[in-house]
Amino acid sequence: MTENPSRKAGNGEDSIYWDKTKGRYIGAVSLGYTPAGKRKRAKVSGKTKTEVRSKLREKRKELESGTKGSATYTVRSAVEDWLAHGLKGRDLNSVATYRSLADNHIVPDLGRARLRDLSADALDCWLEEKSAILATSSLQMVLSILRRSITHAQRRDKVLRNVAELVEAPEGRPGRLSKSLTLGQAKAALSAQQGTWIHAYVATSLLVGIRTEEVRPLTWDRVHLTPSAGTAPHVEVWRSVRRRGETKTRTSRRTLAMPRQLAAVLAAHRVAQKRQREALGLAWSEEGYVFGTDSGEQRSAFMVRRSFRALLMDAGFSDPEDWTPRELRHSFVSLLSDHGIPLEVIARVVGHSGTRTTEAVYRKQIRPVITQGAEAMDAIFGEADAVET
Repeated sequence: MTENPSRKAGNGEDSIYWDKTKGRYIGAVSLGYTPAGKRKRAKVSGKTKTEVRSKLREKRKELESGTKGSATYTVRSAVEDWLAHGLKGRDLNSVATYRSLADNHIVPDLGRARLRDLSADALDCWLEEKSAILATSSLQMVLSILRRSITHAQRRDKVLRNVAELVEAPEGRPGRLSKSLTLGQAKAALSAQQGTWIHAYVATSLLVGIRTEEVRPLTWDRVHLTPSAGTAPHVEVWRSVRRRGETKTRTSRRTLAMPRQLAAVLAAHRVAQKRQREALGLAWSEEGYVFGTDSGEQRSAFMVRRSFRALLMDAGFSDPEDWTPRELRHSFVSLLSDHGIPLEVIARVVGHSGTRTTEAVYRKQIRPVITQGAEAMDAIFGEADAVET
């Protein structure tokens, strides 16, 4: 049984009344009449009239904007819908990264929350907690995933506003600082597992300084070991694992001479790869991956990292798990700098548009210098230290 409101609401007005059976106040929004003449009303409820009035105002906003929203749609649903339908055409590696961050940080903490009830205060508290365990870049990406998921839900009339747009990511934990190999460590790494693909991979990364995302998609038609007279052996760094294969920046698309010892390593690796493919009954192609799998597929970052650390273990490193393949590039910069190569030359070789990025990212490896890539690496390691093939 219900109590009638103290004053009968006029046509088009909202009403609030007490429902004894439910023990709550009920608010009703008039939506007009059906073709049969029956009145249509949307109802909300609350413990107090103030709560009900607030819900009625929100309901009115939804009606005026044409967005009804959903009382049961959760953060988990929004994130899953965005991952499933909002990333069409995106690189698979990027999608995997988004899913990993969402599954580990958003869904476990916020997944059960109803999207329409999510508040800025709650998100601020959540982000502060996350800042203790996530680096700033990861924290910003997690918030970006939440914002984009809610925007995707807005477009489908699941929620009225994007509350994640009202908060900012705080500073997170300091990121892991990169380091570089010493000359002795670099020589040890270049001496380990000779004749294997990972040895050739390490030699290419360390002696030419290209990014890990540029090494993995490298194909043989971009590696010129016996060019025409007057041209040194070189590698065309024209692709990466990024979407549509573009390099990180326009200046990252570059052609680099390679040291003589690297040319020898890659020549031997090419012969060995051909033999392996023939033994497996597979065709060998100039457009095949230089560091591909036995079946010719591009290796994943995980596969490279695992094999790289195994190589460091064989090289006598006591802490191989503390190293990543990208630090071969840092080592390249460090060795050139220690050898006296100008910062401007180093920046050009590693594909930076100017020296600012080189200094900012590799500042611990750069020192003031006075006096070029492939020739310097030959001089650093020397003829006597040339990698055996």
